[in-house]
Amino acid sequence: MSVPRYKVTNELAAADFDAIEALLRTSYWAAERPRDVIEQTFRSPASIPFFVLDMTGVATGSPPATVGFGRVVTDRLTIGWLCDVMIDPSHRGAGIGKLLVSSMLHHPDLNKPGVRLVLGTKDAHGLYEQFGFFRRELMWRHPMGATATKGF
Repeated sequence: MSVPRYKVTNELAAADFDAIEALLRTSYWAAERPRDVIEQTFRSPASIPFFVLDMTGVATGSPPATVGFGRVVTDRLTIGWLCDVMIDPSHRGAGIGKLLVSSMLHHPDLNKPGVRLVLGTKDAHGLYEQFGFFRRELMWRHPMGATATKGF
């Protein structure tokens, strides 16, 4: 029996936070986010975490590698914010972004009547539009005393 190359899980124990931090350092929105905040955001009870694992080395005893991730901040009743969605550049083009977004949208706490999903992106409109997202106005407020960061 063959093992699929990529697997999406919500299990925090599967997350490689070194890999997650390294990828977020390359993002326009979280490049300066402290490591402890990165971990806390994924562990928050308000978040549903998603991790894409490359299972290639499992057959030879290597642990799965975290090659993508995202999370949804949600009340599980009315609203969910897709955020921190990233795929390792060396794994892009294999449909992993679609796999990840599909997994997020089909999560039982999100795929139910009344839950609206929103997100913000500068460069991935085409991906999200394939899943029924459409462009709308967005208002943003920075924390008190803060100025705009490089990303937002």
